[in-house]
Amino acid sequence: MMYAFRYCAAHSREGMNKQLLTCSLKGGKQVTTVVASVAADGVDQQVEVSYFDQKVIGNGSFGVVFLAKLSTNNEMVAIKKVLQDKRFKNRELQIMRKLNHPNIVKLKYFFYSTGEKKDELYLNLILEYVPETVYRVARHYSKQRQAIPLIYVKLYMYQLFRSLAYIHGIGICHRDIKPQNLLIDPESGVLKLCDFGSAKYLVKNEPNVSYICSRYYRAPELIFGATNYTNSIDVWSAGTVMAELLLGQPIFPGDSGVDQLVEIIKVLGTPTKEQIQSMNPNYKGIQIPSNKSSPLDESVPCPHASRSDRFDIADHRVHAHVEANSASGVPAYVLR
Repeated sequence: MMYAFRYCAAHSREGMNKQLLTCSLKGGKQVTTVVASVAADGVDQQVEVSYFDQKVIGNGSFGVVFLAKLSTNNEMVAIKKVLQDKRFKNRELQIMRKLNHPNIVKLKYFFYSTGEKKDELYLNLILEYVPETVYRVARHYSKQRQAIPLIYVKLYMYQLFRSLAYIHGIGICHRDIKPQNLLIDPESGVLKLCDFGSAKYLVKNEPNVSYICSRYYRAPELIFGATNYTNSIDVWSAGTVMAELLLGQPIFPGDSGVDQLVEIIKVLGTPTKEQIQSMNPNYKGIQIPSNKSSPLDESVPCPHASRSDRFDIADHRVHAHVEANSASGVPAYVLR
């Protein structure tokens, strides 16, 4: 029984097309059918995609994420619906169509839909569904007052660095590495990096916004307002995620950029003028408090650490000298 339909005009770099969205009732279930584009890079093909059992599983400033089942095979998928804001450049679709890696969530199809307001256009990304996140896994162990097993930390971090090595190798910086963006299949232990809404191809000497990345995971150069940064900001973020898993709490929490910088200084010490200059030559911000570095296992108790185990964080620039493809196997990034 067909009860509603509407046409949605869509315009993007992928071309001008019209997407027919239909809703129907089959077996008492509401089934939505869309004309979607196949996500594979270089493939210009449109197919009908039908899904049902749609429900909201996440939302934020980016938009809404729905869980649904494909009618063809009952496969669970996540549908990320993002408002296309003309004031900002949305690179997510362009980037995701380029990605093909076992540790990165797969984009299957995409389509456009209109909203209730005039000229309101939404991009809908149909993604593979992965049920858990590193964030929720860590919270589970925290609520049980248990340390997350070290083998899980190593497994997750190895896969995260694999995904970063891949995207960095093709010139892409994720710019929002955090536990919430690391999906986990609890049965296989496979980790998949998701949410490329902040991702960008970094071009040397081309300025970038410094207010990027979630606060607890922001690299020092971002706090110092650098606009000419590199993929190393992802490596820093990954290191803070690993530390959080080992410690059972964020390593550098802060209510503001300044507050977070103070937390970093407590562990790494005050950066030298040369280090600040290397992070942002134009920095003319607040006076930075003077403080010597202290061993991490003394400042923050680690449930995994013994007398012979310690974290090795050299200085404010250590992440700039470690690439993701080597970090996955470097002992200093685990425990030693």
